[in-house]
Amino acid sequence: MFVQRFSATPRGARLARLLALHEWDSWGVPYTSRYAQDAAAVLAELAANAVLHGRVPGRDFEVALDLPQPGTLLIEVTDTRGEALPTSAPEPPDSDAESGRGLVLVSALAKDWGVRPRTPAAPGKTVWAHCGCPPGTGRMFFWR
Repeated sequence: MFVQRFSATPRGARLARLLALHEWDSWGVPYTSRYAQDAAAVLAELAANAVLHGRVPGRDFEVALDLPQPGTLLIEVTDTRGEALPTSAPEPPDSDAESGRGLVLVSALAKDWGVRPRTPAAPGKTVWAHCGCPPGTGRMFFWR
């Protein structure tokens, strides 16, 4: 499992996406594969939402990545704002709207996604998504 905190800024969201691509590549999901690109788009949307809608001044957001079962990448993005929950069945916005397509994209690219609250001792929420990856993908560990 890969877990990292990022500043709740556009730069932090961009860094989360880039580090995830690097991590998945080390797990055997190449940067340029459809799997990695779809998962990176999902992560980018969830991280952008954490920055735009889940930001609490002075608090970071956290990204956790895992391979819970063969053929599935798990992406979790946790922020510290629990009252702004995404809808599980997002409606596409009007064609002239300038925003509101992020979760529609997540719904289209992820196998499944959802949201769960954090514990009362740690306010906020975790938005998770399952994305596809090549069967037989596994983590590779390198000793330095």
